[in-house]
Amino acid sequence: MCYLRIMTNTYECAQCGMSVNAQCGKCNVPLENGQITLDNGSTVQVSKCPSCEGKIKSPQCCGADMNCTVN
Repeated sequence: MCYLRIMTNTYECAQCGMSVNAQCGKCNVPLENGQITLDNGSTVQVSKCPSCEGKIKSPQCCGADMNCTVN
């Protein structure tokens, strides 16, 4: 049986408009925008799985983090 999953979280470049949908390969759910705080106190934008808590560095385009919108 095949299921069609509509992606709801889209990352979009504020500069050129390029967009991507990202989902967890393990859980097959859309990634959510988040941030982590480093030991030095600075923060880093990440994409995280709400199911397994996995995290990756958020996508970048035109040299900057892409913005996440929830549709």
